[in-house]
Amino acid sequence: MPLPFLTADGAFDAHDNGETLPYEDPDRWHRPYRPGPWRVAVAALLLLLGSFMLLATVIIAAAGTLGGTLGGAIASLAVVGSALRLLRTGVWVSSKGLRRVGFFVTRSVPWSQVGEVRTVQQPVRWLGLPRTVQGQALTAAPRSGAPLPVLLTDHSADFLSRTEAFDRAAGSVEAWAEEYRTAVPA
Repeated sequence: MPLPFLTADGAFDAHDNGETLPYEDPDRWHRPYRPGPWRVAVAALLLLLGSFMLLATVIIAAAGTLGGTLGGAIASLAVVGSALRLLRTGVWVSSKGLRRVGFFVTRSVPWSQVGEVRTVQQPVRWLGLPRTVQGQALTAAPRSGAPLPVLLTDHSADFLSRTEAFDRAAGSVEAWAEEYRTAVPA
């Protein structure tokens, strides 16, 4: 007996045609896809490790060493922060532009500087590792200036073994680009 009102997927499944919901603000940054199972699994393991580290920090604090307590707290907060940052990475869109959030670097580009957004066949990195495989990548060509990094790949932590999810996400980003590139004068 499915209980869609109890799942996080209920909001996505209720309106899954790729359009922005009428009550959503187009000026807010949206990720046009859900985080993939690989990304969520790694983040969950990091959060579990962080909770054990916080428990160890409490035990160290009860033992009375200030240096160990401070070191444990900093290390556990770094692990929890990296798990949260890992969940935040991806491509975000709004009426203002396109934002690619990486683990260390976030880059925003206004729609007036985006020339073309399209899906191409090219070698892509497998789960972000140095190994490359043949796959699909969503790329954005700039109108001028420095080249933009690859936005999405079908072998990333969000889309590995989920080709239809990659196609939906790429189509959604392309639709946002088409809508707002034409609205903004070049």
